[in-house]
Amino acid sequence: MIQGILVEGLIYGIMVLGVFLTFRVLNFADMTVDGAFPMGAAIMAVLLVRGVPSGIALAVAFFGGAAAGLVTALIHTRLKIPDLLSGILTMTMLYSVNLRIMSNRANLSLLRVPSLFTKLSSWAEPFMPPGIALVILCFLVVLAIKLLLDLFFHTDYGLSLGALGANPQLVISQGMNPDMLKISGICLANGLVAVSGSFAAMYQGFADVNLGSGMIVSGLASLMIGEFLIPSNRISMLTLRVILGSILYRALMYLARNYGYYIHMTANDLKLITGLLIILCILVSQKGVFTGKRKRAKPGSNGNSPGGRP
Repeated sequence: MIQGILVEGLIYGIMVLGVFLTFRVLNFADMTVDGAFPMGAAIMAVLLVRGVPSGIALAVAFFGGAAAGLVTALIHTRLKIPDLLSGILTMTMLYSVNLRIMSNRANLSLLRVPSLFTKLSSWAEPFMPPGIALVILCFLVVLAIKLLLDLFFHTDYGLSLGALGANPQLVISQGMNPDMLKISGICLANGLVAVSGSFAAMYQGFADVNLGSGMIVSGLASLMIGEFLIPSNRISMLTLRVILGSILYRALMYLARNYGYYIHMTANDLKLITGLLIILCILVSQKGVFTGKRKRAKPGSNGNSPGGRP
């Protein structure tokens, strides 16, 4: 049970890091996540079936997700379409693209296809349980991504990206192009989402065109849960609590799936629980239950600080 929660929490934590980049750092409501996640899974599945090594497939999935983010960013910045609608348009188009990637099949099984996870399980079996080996692998991957993001946000470019969501005029006054910053941030975020989808496909043993349904909602729920765990504005703490929030969200979903029948809940109620969790988190944040302060809504913002500063 614990191993499954940790593996899922870490894998989906990569996706939540992508949601954090767009929703909190850039202040950009990006619905592309629901299409980029299954795109990563589809690319991974197709390449593994064709015998491509998992490392190369992960790199291709990252660039595939980044390309999806680029489409959303260009629709928003060049065509001046609102961010929410830009993401919805790309997400809708990605459904057909993902079907094309999987040769017009809605589902592709990986049960008999060797992948990074199956090879690791076979290699680690004489030394430790395969579940422990998967937890260690996922932990190392997520730790590497977190540290790279922390380093990135300490660079001049990362600092400018972090400032973009909070104060675009400041970025413009520094002589930087806000559109280019936004495009690069959205590409990076969706690349991470696609990598998360790739790992999910290897872990679950299949890729499905509907794998991303409700992914942005679960990402937001994980993000908001994590914000109650560690109150800090340091970027290292911000990325850490994103990952912890993802693990806690998966634990809550596990409890709801396996013990919800005590209060007459079924697996069909998970979406309802996720939505209620987000509403609860927003209400608690607005009331300032943990901080004792009521947050002031900024004009033109969602009322939350879009990203922290190192």
